[in-house]
Amino acid sequence: MATNSIKLLTGNSHPELAKKVAERLGIDLLDMSVFKYSNQETSVIMRESVRDEDVFILQSTKPGEELNDGLMELLIIIKACKTASARRITAVMPNYPYARQDKKDKSRAPISAKLLANMLQKAGCNHIITMDLHASQIQGFFDVPVDNLYAEPSTLRYIRENFDYRNAVIVSPDAGGAKRATALADRLDLNFALIHKERARPNEVSRMTLVGDVAGKIAILVDDMADTCGTLVKAADVLIASGAKEVVAIVTHGILSGSACEKINSSKLSKVVVTNTVPHEEKKKGCAKLETIDIAPTLAEACRRTHNGESVSFLFSHAPV
Repeated sequence: MATNSIKLLTGNSHPELAKKVAERLGIDLLDMSVFKYSNQETSVIMRESVRDEDVFILQSTKPGEELNDGLMELLIIIKACKTASARRITAVMPNYPYARQDKKDKSRAPISAKLLANMLQKAGCNHIITMDLHASQIQGFFDVPVDNLYAEPSTLRYIRENFDYRNAVIVSPDAGGAKRATALADRLDLNFALIHKERARPNEVSRMTLVGDVAGKIAILVDDMADTCGTLVKAADVLIASGAKEVVAIVTHGILSGSACEKINSSKLSKVVVTNTVPHEEKKKGCAKLETIDIAPTLAEACRRTHNGESVSFLFSHAPV
């Protein structure tokens, strides 16, 4: 059992999630301020000691222009804790940014996910907790431990509680998500379908083909992130045209950038269910089809287990009650 205590810190990217995690852990957020000077430089003031404490910094990614501000806040908070003699510093990043830039897929392309890993470690981070990495090999970019949690247990519970899931089929909107969809289908003992898509250019899908049978069933689309939602909207059109009774999308990271909410509202999707890894409360006001799965209990339990030196692998297949 650890002899020091958990100190939970957060920047300005997702304070609502941080409050839920703190409440679940039965602690208060550390008293601190993250602000900008008039010249837009970011600064941090911590009003409590973190010397020899087990520090967890929860910082997600707010889509839009503030994404890079959130990253800079995280790096500065890590450095502040390092120079304040924290025993261990864990970055809790529910949505790892730049995860899609994980390989050199064309000439002169940067591998930005690796750059971010280097920056976090250089700032003084000793451990990373994240969820549903876009590419699991990103864990190999780090020389410190990375716990990649899964939203699957919480998703399973949501499906069982909210759908007539025995009359459903799990659908992957692309070949890359087939492994995720088949794992979910196996746990629910359901059939699986796949949509093959061809892209003319990034973030733009040109043609889709369904592989599998969805006639007369509830089609549950599962993916790790919804950015512009173009893929989900076109997939819903293909599924309805193929005889699906209803189409629901369940996504871990609801980035919902640009006109995503307008696309969802005018689409054939009956609902889009996202976790709260990314803040989206404002978007819910303009999109009645959006619903939320709370993953704060999973993050809180991961922090507690990490602090106490317990195994985190239990959370790969179980969602805390």
